[in-house]
Amino acid sequence: MRKVLVIFGTRPEAIKMCPLVRVLNERPGVETRVCVTGQHREMLDQVLEVFDVHPDVDLSIMQKGQDLFDITLAILQKLRDVLRAEAPDVVLVHGDTTTAFVAMLSAFYLGIPVGHVEAGLRTGRMDSPFPEEFNRQAIGLVATYHFAPTSHAAEDLLREGKDPARVFVTGNTVVDAMRTTVREDFSHPLLDWIGPRRLLFMTAHRRENWGAPLSRIFQVVRALLLAHPDLAAIYPVHMNPKVREPAFEILGDVPNLKLVDPLDVVACHNLEARAFLCLTDSGGIQEECAALGTPTLVLRETTERPEGVATGNLRLVGTDADRIIAAVTELIEDPAAYQAMRNAQNPYGDGHASERIADILENEA
Repeated sequence: MRKVLVIFGTRPEAIKMCPLVRVLNERPGVETRVCVTGQHREMLDQVLEVFDVHPDVDLSIMQKGQDLFDITLAILQKLRDVLRAEAPDVVLVHGDTTTAFVAMLSAFYLGIPVGHVEAGLRTGRMDSPFPEEFNRQAIGLVATYHFAPTSHAAEDLLREGKDPARVFVTGNTVVDAMRTTVREDFSHPLLDWIGPRRLLFMTAHRRENWGAPLSRIFQVVRALLLAHPDLAAIYPVHMNPKVREPAFEILGDVPNLKLVDPLDVVACHNLEARAFLCLTDSGGIQEECAALGTPTLVLRETTERPEGVATGNLRLVGTDADRIIAAVTELIEDPAAYQAMRNAQNPYGDGHASERIADILENEA
């Protein structure tokens, strides 16, 4: 019997780890325990409820106005006692959050092997995205198990000198999650508001876009929507004041745009599935929309998910106004260009990544 402690703390991590927790709970050779840090609070709890996952330990670190120093210190101080009490054989972390980085560091200090889910994503630039690129590279230095979502991610890990016997291509667990969340019979008041119009679903919140880049994005979206009243846009606005204040200031009076609080994962995935187009600077939404066949313009200069760009699901447009306007206009006016993005092959797996990871953890020495 192997004891696995799964540690996560944000909404994106929860979406991708909860399917894995559910599969691990079914394995007779694995004792699974779940620790959440609460780096996000309400948004995390929404996902736990959807997947019916009940944490065994909740560090509940979130505080108003927290920064990276606050998050790091709070998790590091609390995890020491948790890891000593739980004494797991493996600690599982996900992706590139501060929770994942500090959980790795804590496990490393205590000599506990680390499994990295969604390993191998790279931009090669420590400032883009910040601090995520540092976090995931640092986790990769320590991890015993590298669960790469794609062959491209695995190749990056091998180029870095990782042990080939410890690099596993599994697919991305977000595709597993969408087997639970995406529903043909989904209904929502926002769908009633959209009506026959084409949905533009957008998110924008990345730290490196705060300030002038984010304001440029909002100004462009405002102009596009006023020029195309046949579009209906929905923007779940991140709770950080650095995002909310300019969003409401610039976009608050656009008639065919709904600024809403962060949506639960079921609503988010189903709106993405029904969208004509997605604009985002998110990492996970790039994967979700590629798996759903929703054309996506990435509001960043770099992406650690080049597979979607290579297959044609995604297009990098950055935060330059002319590039964004040109790309959106092309997809509105050129049906062939639009269908090429919509019909591109999903590079992120078949929805069975969690089973592959569970097989490895249950059977590997």
